[in-house]
Amino acid sequence: MYTLYDFLPSGNCYKIRLLLNQLGIEYERVNVDILNKESRTPEFLKINPNGRTPVLSHDGKHLAESNAILWYLGSKTAFMLKGDYEQAQVLQWMFFEQFSHEPNIATARYWISILKAEDDYKEVLKAKMILGYAALDVMEQHLESNNFFVSNQYSIADIALYAYTHVAEEGNFDLAGYCQIKEWFKRIESQDNYISI
Repeated sequence: MYTLYDFLPSGNCYKIRLLLNQLGIEYERVNVDILNKESRTPEFLKINPNGRTPVLSHDGKHLAESNAILWYLGSKTAFMLKGDYEQAQVLQWMFFEQFSHEPNIATARYWISILKAEDDYKEVLKAKMILGYAALDVMEQHLESNNFFVSNQYSIADIALYAYTHVAEEGNFDLAGYCQIKEWFKRIESQDNYISI
């Protein structure tokens, strides 16, 4: 049995719940309230010294970092592409998500909708918005000629990017002009065993 150490509002944690559900894998969910510093307790730091969720535990082993967990669960399934180049493209988009997308879109959402502290971060949010929109623009352009991010096949690359993009408006990003992204949302939400965040 897998155990998922999870914070429900987190898009990084949601990625794992979505893939587990779509793979039909049973798991035990352990809530870790990061707002009450439950990811910083000595007990949790034994499982992940970095003090972050999600963490997936199985057979006495613990794996952190959402996209590493996606790769671990999805690599030998229909959620992974077959060729070496295509697999590298999956990684390319997952690295893009963690470097260019998540630090801006997810952070803005966290400050605004989860911490309810928009005023406290007003100045730094300006830079987050510019960089977040730049990431959305890259995605929109790619989706103009692709149904999904790699080889027109739904994969863990899409799950990685969907998690925070579909709730970007909770970080005050206006998605009204992103028609391709919104159509991509519909394609993901029509997949078998889809669950909402």
